[in-house]
Amino acid sequence: MVDVSNHELVPEHTVVEESALDDVLEEYNISRTDLPRIQKSDPALPSAAEVGDVIQITRDSRTTDEAVIYRLVVE
Repeated sequence: MVDVSNHELVPEHTVVEESALDDVLEEYNISRTDLPRIQKSDPALPSAAEVGDVIQITRDSRTTDEAVIYRLVVE
């Protein structure tokens, strides 16, 4: 089976620590459930990701060098 999380076109996915998550949610003035969702079955997720975790996805961007987005892991 191919591990798609290591493919060069898949952006970096990392689990956000709870301490850092509070800062992110405060910066955007949102709650965890306001975040867009990502399925637990998504093959790009790190193996340590659990339902309820927040994932930081870092993508290349033509305008800002990199774009950071956040997703809530759901069943």
